[in-house]
Amino acid sequence: MLDIAEELNRWCEQGRDFAVATVVATNGSAPRQPGAALAVSADGTAIGSVSGGCVEGAVYELCQQSLQSGEAALERFGYSDDDAFSTGLTCGGGIDILVTPVRTGGSPVDSVNRETLAAALAAVVVGEAAAVARIIQGPMQLMGRALHLRCDGSYAGTLGSHPELDRAAAGEARALLDAGRTATVEIGADSSHCGRPIVLLVESSVPPPRMIIFGAIDFASALAQVGKFLNCHVTVCDARPVFATAQRFPTADEIVVDWPHRYLDSQKLDGRAVLCVLTHDAKFDVPLLQRALKLPAAYIGAMGSRRTHLDRLDRLHEVGVTELELARLRSPIGLDLGAHTPEETALSIAAEIVADRRGGSGIPLTGAHTTIHHGDTPSAVGHIDSAA
Repeated sequence: MLDIAEELNRWCEQGRDFAVATVVATNGSAPRQPGAALAVSADGTAIGSVSGGCVEGAVYELCQQSLQSGEAALERFGYSDDDAFSTGLTCGGGIDILVTPVRTGGSPVDSVNRETLAAALAAVVVGEAAAVARIIQGPMQLMGRALHLRCDGSYAGTLGSHPELDRAAAGEARALLDAGRTATVEIGADSSHCGRPIVLLVESSVPPPRMIIFGAIDFASALAQVGKFLNCHVTVCDARPVFATAQRFPTADEIVVDWPHRYLDSQKLDGRAVLCVLTHDAKFDVPLLQRALKLPAAYIGAMGSRRTHLDRLDRLHEVGVTELELARLRSPIGLDLGAHTPEETALSIAAEIVADRRGGSGIPLTGAHTTIHHGDTPSAVGHIDSAA
């Protein structure tokens, strides 16, 4: 749901009723992952997607029914062997969809749920970290109930009548928000106070990951464009003011004129940050990488020939960088695509970043026996059992 937060927030501000269908569990080669959503407003407008087209029509009808009844619904869609054009996933996977009505003028519980979701959407739109926990398995009267975890650790909304359930859910949501992950979690019967476990979908939204590009060269301009395409907050840093200009890097979010290592010292990075060192000049590279390899960044890559790489390793050894730290360095940077131009090189770097993030092998899918969408194993609780 948070992947379409901007549009849903606009609907909330306009006071529009809508229903939102969210992927809550997957199995096999499902086209979308948990958290992907399609929403339908009372006037029939639809935004988002839950399947890339396979079951959108059926989910659209479910949203309309939920808007009319005011009740949440859980539906399962899988591959149709008899007729690939019937309602089903032709990719061979399966998805469970939770449909939640978000209406004005309903019961007090409906009003609280709408206020909770509206506050979470508003926070996401302005770039705040936020998580939403919703019940996807449990007593029918609790289905779709939402809790909003704020960036400061406090929470709003309620999942039921017992505060211990909210506290347990907030704790689970906090762990997933810290990791920037969306996942299903189970609250035990003791904490749920419903006599049985409750399963939640926790959606997390965090600010875009940082991509810091060191070295204001032509390759950096192409990489900045690709970084924005990957939804990163892109910074270009170079000590030379004549090269580090907004005119040369129009797609970058910020341009910094400073020595790379000094700028890096001033930054607080999380485990999603991407650092691309394109300077291939020892006086910049060595002090920068000496610091970078001690940070919790997700990806650290450095440009240069293999000879430059070997010289760089010797220099880093001399300043005390350990073998364990050097093992994190992607150098020469990028995958072997045979790239020549700045744009092709940027693509090879981006491909390595994505493969590293998702656990991909980087080999062609043709003839391979690897999964197409990494993480295509069933979610933590597999398919969701129908609510009683």
